[in-house]
Amino acid sequence: MESFGRILLFLGAVLMLLGLLFTFAGKIPWIGRLPGDIRIERENFSFYFPIVTCIILSVLLTILLNLFGGRR
Repeated sequence: MESFGRILLFLGAVLMLLGLLFTFAGKIPWIGRLPGDIRIERENFSFYFPIVTCIILSVLLTILLNLFGGRR
């Protein structure tokens, strides 16, 4: 039962961080507008893929999870 409680606490923390990210992402000027993010705009078509932003967020999350994730 103890491990289930830890999982619920971790999921709650992740949901809280996601909520904060969605709330304040528009106020952080560089999120989604880094050099290397792909943006194609035509008359009737637009495509946007923030690849560099995704890579940076992935690296940061990997570091955080390795620091605070706990090892067995």
